Amino acid sequence: MAAFLLGAVLLIVQPQIVPSRPAINSNAETSSQSVQRELLKKTSQKNDFKENIHSNGSCQQLPHTIIIGVRKGGTRALLEMLSLHPDIAAAESEVHFFDWEDHYRNGLKWYINQMPFSYPHQITVEKTPAYFTSPKVPERVYNMNQSMRLLLILRDPSERVLSDYTQVFYNHMQKHKPYPSIEQFLIKNGELNVDYKAINRSLYYIHMQNWLKYFPLDHIHIVDGDKLIKDPFPEIEKVERFLKLSPQINASNFYFNKTKGFYCLRDSGRERCLHESKGRAHPQVDSRLLEKLQEYFHEPNKKFFELVGRTFYWH
Repeated sequence: MAAFLLGAVLLIVQPQIVPSRPAINSNAETSSQSVQRELLKKTSQKNDFKENIHSNGSCQQLPHTIIIGVRKGGTRALLEMLSLHPDIAAAESEVHFFDWEDHYRNGLKWYINQMPFSYPHQITVEKTPAYFTSPKVPERVYNMNQSMRLLLILRDPSERVLSDYTQVFYNHMQKHKPYPSIEQFLIKNGELNVDYKAINRSLYYIHMQNWLKYFPLDHIHIVDGDKLIKDPFPEIEKVERFLKLSPQINASNFYFNKTKGFYCLRDSGRERCLHESKGRAHPQVDSRLLEKLQEYFHEPNKKFFELVGRTFYWH
């Protein structure tokens, strides 16, 4: 098994020629090749994987699937729901391997050590929502595994902006730190502040273009985050089919919690809900400002629909 894993990693990290890959200047290319050589060095040492194999036959391995985003799109809910399947082994925390330089320099051996122990029949999954909007990540994932199957969960861009603000707002509140109102971020000189990072993260077509330079569309399954909230089972069924999993998750695994206002999970008689930080109420926003935000996203959304050949029912 150790020899097999070592051979597989050495194969997937070899540079490949990609016809659709964008032109890269020589300095950037040299830097990228240098990093890849370092990764190869860190993952090809003798007996490198011995400590990753458990006596019960399970082992830590590179993920077969990555939930690449989007931030505040429902990635945690998707991972928890997908984990109901017995053939899924999910990393508990966000790894940030491909987007944080100090993590990426550690090499693939470090990355594997962040993965859960899984059996040969299981699919290892990790999620890091920041991957989708990070420019360097698509190429780095491609260099690791050209056949990677990716999960992307999206929701109405305007709602995502409000959720993005809400998360940061509560993080500051918990630390007893003041935080500006959302209007102070959305408005600049009397106009919509398009430089606001939360707005940029909702320009899905820009980020999707970057991923499609390296992965074909049929390797990226888009989960409708708005539908996942309202009726999770049909969306999870689609994910099972995309990952070629046997249908194991049922409608009975979900129940609506009236107190929380969203669906919770039922697994082998045990009930559990997402953390209380999920599903928080959004701040009240002036209706005219909200309309301006929705109007701004109209054209970018249209471009995204054309790019992926699919329409989402967003404002």
